[in-house]
Amino acid sequence: MNIEEVVKKVIQEIEDNDYQKKYNNRFSNETEEEKNFYYEKRKDSGVLVENPNNREVIEKVQSITPARIGIGRSGTRMKTESYLDFRVDHAEAQDAVFKDVSHELLEGQQLPFLKSQAPSMEEYLMDLEIGRKLDQSSAEWINENCSKQKQVQIIISDGLSSTGIEENIPDLLPALIQGLKVKNITYGDPIFIQRSRVWIQDQVASYVDCDLVISLIGERPGLATAKSISAYFIYQPDETSVEADRTVISNIHQGGIPPVEAGAYLADVLEEALKYKASGVSLSRIKNE
Repeated sequence: MNIEEVVKKVIQEIEDNDYQKKYNNRFSNETEEEKNFYYEKRKDSGVLVENPNNREVIEKVQSITPARIGIGRSGTRMKTESYLDFRVDHAEAQDAVFKDVSHELLEGQQLPFLKSQAPSMEEYLMDLEIGRKLDQSSAEWINENCSKQKQVQIIISDGLSSTGIEENIPDLLPALIQGLKVKNITYGDPIFIQRSRVWIQDQVASYVDCDLVISLIGERPGLATAKSISAYFIYQPDETSVEADRTVISNIHQGGIPPVEAGAYLADVLEEALKYKASGVSLSRIKNE
C-alpha cells in the first residue's frame, strides 16, 4: 500500500464529514506539486499541545530530536494531523524494506546488478544466512569481471532500506571515490548486491583478494526516517572474522551525517585502516595505544 492509499484510507475513517469532504476534494483536484508538498513529512508542525505549561521547553526538545514530542491529543488519542503523519511514516518504512532499488540508479552509478542467495525479501528477512552468500551466477560474475588485488572493494546493498540507497548513494559514492583517488588508494569498481547482508563482504573479499572491503547498506527504517544507511568495513576478512572485526559508521542521511560529508569521512577512515592494517576493535585499540 503506497502513501496516497494510506492517507485516503485514514481520511475515510474520519467521522467529521466536512473534514472528509475537504480532503476528498483535494485528492481529486491537487496538482503534482501540491501532492508532493502534502506527502512531505511535516517536521515543522510546532507544538500541538493545547495551552502547554512550558512551550519553550517543548520547542527546545523538538529542535534536537525527530521523535514525536509535543503532538498533543484529542481525548485519549493523538490528533488527526499526528495520526496521518504516523501512518505516512509507517508506509514509508514498509516501502523502504519491500521495494527494489531502481534500475535508473544502478545504471546512473554504473553498478552491476548481483544477488545474494535470498530468492525473496520475505525469505531474506527470515533467514540471515542466505543474505550472507552470493548466488552462483553472481559469484561467477565477480570471479570473471571484478578487478583483483586492489586496496579497497566497495559493495552497495539495499539491505533493509532501498530508499536509503536511492537517497544517499548518488552523493555518497562519488564523494567516497573522489576521496580514495586523492589519497592514491586503489579500488575495484563498486558493485550492487540485492538482498545482501553485511557479512557477504567476506565472500566478495575472498574472490577479489582486496585489502579492505566496505559495504554501504540500507539501515532498518524507523518512524523517524526510512532513508538512512550505514557503512561497514573490515580489513582482510577470513573464515574466523566476527562482528568485532568490523567498523561501522551509521546514521548516514540528510538528517544525520550528510552523504557527501560521509563519503569524504569514510575515505579518511579507510586510509587509516589501511595504514594500521586493522579494523573494528583492533583498529580502536591500536589508535589508543
